Amino acid sequence: MSRKAIKKPLLLVLACYLGIAAVLSSCTTGSKNDPPPTGQSESPGTSGTEERKPLSITVFNNAANYQGEQTGWYGKLVKDKFNLTLNILAPQVAGDQLYKTRTAAGDLGDLLIIDNSQLEELLPAGMIMDLTDRIKNTKYLSQYVDNHFKPFNAAFEAINPDGKIYALPTFTADTSPTTFSEEIPYSSPIMPWDYYSGIGAPKLNNLDDLLDALKQMQEKYPATPDGKPIVPITLWKDWDGGSMENVRWLGNWYGFEHPTGTTTIQLNAKGDIVPLIDDNSMYKKILQFYFKANQMGLVDPDSPSQDWNKVAEKLTNKQVLLLWYSWQRGFYNTIERGRNGDGNVAVPIADTRILQNSDAYYGSGRVFAIGSKAKDPDRIIEFLDWIVSPEGMRYYTNGFEGFNYEKTEDGKFRLTEVGQTAFQNNTPVPDEYGGGGYQDGQSKINSMIMSDFVFDPDTGEFYNNNYWSATIEANKTTLTTDWQKAYNATNPTDYYIKNNMIDIVPNINTSLGSDSSEIKNKRSQISDYVKNTSWRMIFAKNQDEFDQLWEKMKSDVEGLGWADVFETDSGRAQKIIKLRAEAVASK
Repeated sequence: MSRKAIKKPLLLVLACYLGIAAVLSSCTTGSKNDPPPTGQSESPGTSGTEERKPLSITVFNNAANYQGEQTGWYGKLVKDKFNLTLNILAPQVAGDQLYKTRTAAGDLGDLLIIDNSQLEELLPAGMIMDLTDRIKNTKYLSQYVDNHFKPFNAAFEAINPDGKIYALPTFTADTSPTTFSEEIPYSSPIMPWDYYSGIGAPKLNNLDDLLDALKQMQEKYPATPDGKPIVPITLWKDWDGGSMENVRWLGNWYGFEHPTGTTTIQLNAKGDIVPLIDDNSMYKKILQFYFKANQMGLVDPDSPSQDWNKVAEKLTNKQVLLLWYSWQRGFYNTIERGRNGDGNVAVPIADTRILQNSDAYYGSGRVFAIGSKAKDPDRIIEFLDWIVSPEGMRYYTNGFEGFNYEKTEDGKFRLTEVGQTAFQNNTPVPDEYGGGGYQDGQSKINSMIMSDFVFDPDTGEFYNNNYWSATIEANKTTLTTDWQKAYNATNPTDYYIKNNMIDIVPNINTSLGSDSSEIKNKRSQISDYVKNTSWRMIFAKNQDEFDQLWEKMKSDVEGLGWADVFETDSGRAQKIIKLRAEAVASK
């Protein structure tokens, strides 16, 4: 699928109401063919910190997997440039109660990375700062904000006639509302190519074939060369939201997503809404898959007790056979290993039809905002302005020039030998950059205003180094060429498109509304019940117990207010369906 440069301004589809209406302006770089704006060779914050007082800000961050002070090379970078210290609060680490406690106190934090629905709650409470005038005075953010906002959905005009800017959507892209730029879907079957080839690379027609292949690999490759046990499937609880996260994403393999902000439904590309507890739901199909896997001895026994950090360690050591997030490959794959045919690759299953959201042209479901009681908001805006500058983008996505990457003769970039493995190896960083391990010191913000699928104005290539021409050329290794020969495709996305095995739907960024206190309470109880029962079903002793737990869950959630929450979620799904149709019509 081609990546076309967009010549029209990026539109935002995020509005907030409940008494205080707000439209959040979106950000994007210029077209691939546009020259960089003049006077931008220097980034903000380079004047030094000699006249700045030290400032420690609280970053309330739904995206973070780490809680505490940002240290390491990124911490030093921010300290040197802005005399800022970032103290991160992470609900994924501390639990959802953190949000409730801090909002009850009237101060969530200084810099906020929050969900759209939370923004809707915080605005009428007076806890979000109006950024309109401050952004007008910035060097970089002001380029990407459309001050003459034309809402994607005309209905938003009525609820925000002034077009004020209260927050900035995350991960905005520079492509189009219907383009998917990545070489592999966000969630699809991924396995080690050498192990899969080692059992004869059997064709996978369905999930049962996948389990058989995993069993064969488990028997042939029980441990890593240094003796660490290899597990076919590993699960973890700490990312569970409205339902079991590890179940949610495998549902996408068969065309159904679990829309963010909903608990009770699954939605496909045609707009069909299926209750999560329907006997034919994809949620039940994936639970059954995991249950059968556990009965075959394929599920990591650590799953009920381990957290994501332990899983990441296993991925780095190549101790897991089945991956399903595209980015999980980065924990092990390197160009050097690829030259030896070693690495994790997509292994398509014939009966799948993947549901894939397009590039986040309008942004994703979270935003950057500033708390109304923030300390020195101008300094925070300056920091955010730098984040979206070419320099800030390069540091976040690719580390240090000269250490992680270098310029080529044609003015583009290529990874250095160190840069190719710095993340996987947690390579020591030179003291001049802050010392410590590279992975340890990466930005713990774990979110971006603009995605790495934005064009660097100096190179004309995406900030994402996987798509640099130098990387693509270097990646012509045994691993990639063997895969291409086996599947007669350039990459997994190309394969799925050629074989009519993928539905790419517009990535809609809008507020789906916030729950009333009654619905919120019912949703919380239902979510907890569904998550807990899901885990019990996977580890049920036999099929009878699995079925009994399912039937009991179906009955019990009705008593918890399922019908009311389902009605709310169905209304939200209808909004998504409508906006997707409009996005397709607008391309």
